[in-house]
Amino acid sequence: MEMINDVVKIINKVLWDYILLFLLCGTGIFFSFKLRFVQVRKFGEGVRSVFSCFSLKGDKADKHGMSSFQALATAIAAQVGTGNIAGAATAIASGGPGAIFWMWVSAFFGMATNYSEAILSQKYKHKEENGTVTGGPVYYIKAAFTGTFGKICAAFFSIAIILALGFMGNMVQSNSISTSFEKAFGVNPFITGIICAFFAAFIFMGGRARIASMTEKIVPIMACLYIIGCLIVLGICHESIINSFKLIFVMAFNPKSVVGGIAGVTVKSAMRYGVARGLFSNEAGMGSTPHAHALAKVNHPTEQGIVAMIGVFIDTFVILTLTALVIISTGAWNSGNTGAALTQTAFCSVFGSFGDIFIAICMLFFAFSTIIGWYFFGETNIKYLFGNKFVKIYAVIVCVFIALGANLHVDLVWDMSDMFNGLMVLPNLIALLALSNVVKEVSEEGEHINN
Repeated sequence: MEMINDVVKIINKVLWDYILLFLLCGTGIFFSFKLRFVQVRKFGEGVRSVFSCFSLKGDKADKHGMSSFQALATAIAAQVGTGNIAGAATAIASGGPGAIFWMWVSAFFGMATNYSEAILSQKYKHKEENGTVTGGPVYYIKAAFTGTFGKICAAFFSIAIILALGFMGNMVQSNSISTSFEKAFGVNPFITGIICAFFAAFIFMGGRARIASMTEKIVPIMACLYIIGCLIVLGICHESIINSFKLIFVMAFNPKSVVGGIAGVTVKSAMRYGVARGLFSNEAGMGSTPHAHALAKVNHPTEQGIVAMIGVFIDTFVILTLTALVIISTGAWNSGNTGAALTQTAFCSVFGSFGDIFIAICMLFFAFSTIIGWYFFGETNIKYLFGNKFVKIYAVIVCVFIALGANLHVDLVWDMSDMFNGLMVLPNLIALLALSNVVKEVSEEGEHINN
């Protein structure tokens, strides 16, 4: 087991520190220029589209798909997870406050990548024999590469995402819930795991209609709850906000210029951790959120494309940035803690013991919504590989993993989740780049229709 763990760590280092860091950012930069910075030109339209279709009780999702907002909510449910509480904290602890600047840069270009993913998922969505609409990277991967190579790439992606998100990823999420509840309330992890698995099963068995109904309610509530908590902390520490932004910009280019900075932090490490944690959180280019955006009932693919890129903005420029400002403005960034513990330290410095309770509640919303989204993405690929008859079996296995994950903290599971997360990115990005001209054609077509 120790040898396997070492091999997985080496693969992760190569994947996330070198290959994906440059491939994900490079793809975002490429599409930004190719689409004439669509994330800037269409940002206002995207915001208006999101708020115009906002609803806590939209039309019931059916076999023909779901509303644009339900698709966005399902995507954000997966994007906004424990990474928003622990991701920014990890980036700051390892790369200093300057890592947040590079997180913004990666997210800015990632918005163009996510726009492209949504467009392709809409264009190549698939209708099954019974009329049910489905979609995701497997379908545009096969469109990009015909023949045996396309089938192998699509199957590889499906297996990787099922393992990364459906199984191992959901173990990570349930463990985050149980750990925070044990610390805040003293609840036995076994009980937390059983309760999470029970409610997850209830939602899974309701199909896409129940999943869409839950995400459109959970996502706005959890976002508002966390944002309000962050704003209260920042309101109390308002005198430190300007200095926090100064630290972010100065330490992005000169980490050693600030007294009390983190030892060993360089521009390279600030850039590496900021980009990696940002992309890991907003999932731009990873091939996960296209499963949700493919089901949106829209008149043209570009309509969902501009909505999809707002999901990246909400995840990184709103949620992650607020987390970062709370950590920096309270001075917790120099505490020596990392991950979720660093975020808890920041909130506890203002809220006292209630800080642990607040983070535990937020962790419940963030992690459980991610469980729902990641299950759904895995389910789509189960259908692709094995057909509808295996869906219920998959749901049961996921629930077992959720219950187990709450009680186990095995580093190997965490590392393997990261590894398969990285591996599934490769065929997705290759297909995106291969179909870049299609993305541009569809995008220009949509703009022509709207004009």
